[in-house]
Amino acid sequence: MLKIILSVTFFLLSVFATIIYGQNLGSGPSSSNESNLLAKNEVVANGILTISGTVLSEKSEIVNEGIINLYRSTDHKLVKTELTNTTGKFLFENISEGSYYVTVSENGKTKYTGQPFDVLASLELPSIFLILESSALKEVVIKKTKPYIERKDGKTIVNVENSITDAGTSAFEVLEKAPGVKIDASDNISLQGKNGVLVQIDGKPTPLSGENLTSYLKSIASGSIEKIEFITNPSSKYDAAGSSIINIIMKKGKKQGTNGSASGSYGQGQFPTATANLSLNHKNDKINVFGNYNFAHREGFNNLVLTRNFYEDNVFTGAYSQVNSINRTSDNQNFRAGIDYFLNDKNTLGLTVNTIKTKSKAKGDNVSDVYDATHTKSSRYETDNISNKEFSNPSLNLNYKHVIDTLGTELTSDFDYASYKTDAVQDLTTKFYGLSDVEILAPNVLYGDTKGKLDIYTLKADYVTTSKRGVKFETGLKTSFVKADNNLSFYDLSSGDPIYDNSKSNHFIYKENINAAYFNAAKEFGKWKATFGLRAENTNISGEQLVDNTTIKDNYTQLFPSTNVGYTFNENNSLEINYSKRITRPSYSQLNPFKYYIDQTTYVEGNPYLQPQTTNSIKLIYGFNQKIYTTLNFSRTYNNITELIIPSETDKGKTVQTFKNLDIADNYGFNIVVPIEVTKWFSTNNNFNFYYGSYSGTVSNTTLDNVGGYSYNINSTNSFKIAKNFSAELIGNYQAKEVYAFMTIEPVWFFNIGFQKKFENKSSLKLAFNDVFATNYIQAVSVYSDYNESFVVKRDSRVVILTYTYNFGDGKASARRKTGGADDEKARANSSNG
Repeated sequence: MLKIILSVTFFLLSVFATIIYGQNLGSGPSSSNESNLLAKNEVVANGILTISGTVLSEKSEIVNEGIINLYRSTDHKLVKTELTNTTGKFLFENISEGSYYVTVSENGKTKYTGQPFDVLASLELPSIFLILESSALKEVVIKKTKPYIERKDGKTIVNVENSITDAGTSAFEVLEKAPGVKIDASDNISLQGKNGVLVQIDGKPTPLSGENLTSYLKSIASGSIEKIEFITNPSSKYDAAGSSIINIIMKKGKKQGTNGSASGSYGQGQFPTATANLSLNHKNDKINVFGNYNFAHREGFNNLVLTRNFYEDNVFTGAYSQVNSINRTSDNQNFRAGIDYFLNDKNTLGLTVNTIKTKSKAKGDNVSDVYDATHTKSSRYETDNISNKEFSNPSLNLNYKHVIDTLGTELTSDFDYASYKTDAVQDLTTKFYGLSDVEILAPNVLYGDTKGKLDIYTLKADYVTTSKRGVKFETGLKTSFVKADNNLSFYDLSSGDPIYDNSKSNHFIYKENINAAYFNAAKEFGKWKATFGLRAENTNISGEQLVDNTTIKDNYTQLFPSTNVGYTFNENNSLEINYSKRITRPSYSQLNPFKYYIDQTTYVEGNPYLQPQTTNSIKLIYGFNQKIYTTLNFSRTYNNITELIIPSETDKGKTVQTFKNLDIADNYGFNIVVPIEVTKWFSTNNNFNFYYGSYSGTVSNTTLDNVGGYSYNINSTNSFKIAKNFSAELIGNYQAKEVYAFMTIEPVWFFNIGFQKKFENKSSLKLAFNDVFATNYIQAVSVYSDYNESFVVKRDSRVVILTYTYNFGDGKASARRKTGGADDEKARANSSNG
């Protein structure tokens, strides 16, 4: 409670300081005019000129993100392009004296062309009013249809709301078929062949990993997602966590007035799924209120068939042949609401609350045949695994923004609090049979009870300004506190009475504090642009296992530089090179030494002695026609965190799924994005990703020395306009054979087909058929010196989904800044363990 009070106090002091600071800079009307006049005089005195103005609709409404082009009158050459901000204003900086004119364009068509004007000093143009072209045009929002996949500001963006086959699915299914993304059998996510990916929701890292992250992503309906950003070389203003960032942007109302949407979907594979979503938004000149409620019911299965072979000195000693079938049912509720209060045109306060509740049940049946050293079947055991889990995640964000001047100087601060609570029970009953199918031992009955709690507090502040020489500076501070308390109790019920099992039970308490500071400097000069950033992070951790009184403590400070240099040859050709250093700290579940049993011979266990991995990445990007991009990249990761299934060091004949550090992992890659508009009714967007990965290190008496292989991924998204308001979509994905450390994964491919019909009442109907040929499953082999395993795992991936969406309300588009701050440490929590 003390930490909450202190954190809120720090936040309020930050807000108070920014308000006072803003007033000192001239937030009042009189001082603001004097400040702006002084700034303008300084600009003129230094020979640096600016052109500013405002774009409004015919009804004097704000035009947000309007595309403003500045041309030289003498030769009609395009000088610069800018977008209007949330108040409809635009600003061109570093302008030379001369004669110019401006245009406003939409979808590549000019909607407004102004008269020429001379620039001898910094100039503010009269307000530009866009006139309606016809009475049928109800909005003057400068807007164009975005492609499903696009590249912008160094990010690859998947516009989920424009996809047909994504309708009625979840964030997990959207990611599964996104270009360059791979989700393995243990639900770990990699991007362009690199693991350690950080998943964010609205800039806030998710607090989950592995299977728990998968469950969370499946609770997010695709209908509530606007887009997904893939950031492979983040700048220093981002948390240094993760080799890359996947940021899921949720929909948020941006229009004036009252607006909303309601949608429902039903899907049928082997099991049914259903989702319902309601979004509401009201915005006027003083407030923006928004809310979203999502419910998802999902049923599915996970079938795992595997064979395990054990050796000693290259001599076969025994094997298990197993069939695992798990049926899962989950009900997920997600409620999000917030308000932005516009104190004036310079100051905005925001509050966002979110809560997630999940109830899930899983029933697993395992049949294992046991073979002796002569490859002869010697016995069999069967395991029933029943687990129930409840998970809740309330969170809160307070944010404040102060705009200091019209040149883009602003100060923002955020306070975040999030709590994650898990209550899970597991019943594991194993029966043992001889060759004659007669029980040879009394059943073993194991009962586990897990209670976990995780609390996260963060406070951050960011400052952005542009100097008189046109250098954009960004700087900020952040501090975070984490406490995880997980208590796992196992009882042996074989005799009918519960007997506490010390060998399996544990109580683990983990505390962490991270303090960070960063700065970025960016400058454009002629055809060149350059950015340099540096981030410093100080980490302090402590962990304690109460069962055996074992403690771990560590603290370290690291620097994370990033840089980007770009050159524009002409309108159609550009070259860019960037470098960044990143860190991936072990997730809380990876550190947690708890054991979760899958069957009598297999369990999952964390490793409290895992070290963080660090990654150095460099990229060379060539852009053609602002559409086609090719990328060459290289990354080297030290202490690479690798998930492994290996023989247990303490229980002979058993296997453990755990995490170890490898010495080095290298990744070489080549990526090309090719969008083509074949005809007016057919367009295609293709992503080709080729890469080579190699690994070095020793695990389970097996040494890798630059062992790896080549692989590639091809993703093709094809859109068809069949008739008015009727369209179709075809997505194909192929992942070639891949080597990941000790594992070789066989090729995976799938096709998705979708159809969409839009109606005049702002509603739409979508029909999607995902994984048409039921080929989206994983088959792999792991090889060690004294152990190997081959497996095939399948999910309920072939599903037909029907989705109906109705949009209501009307208004003018307008937006405010992104929601709140982001926490690296939240990305490493584990819901099942708190």
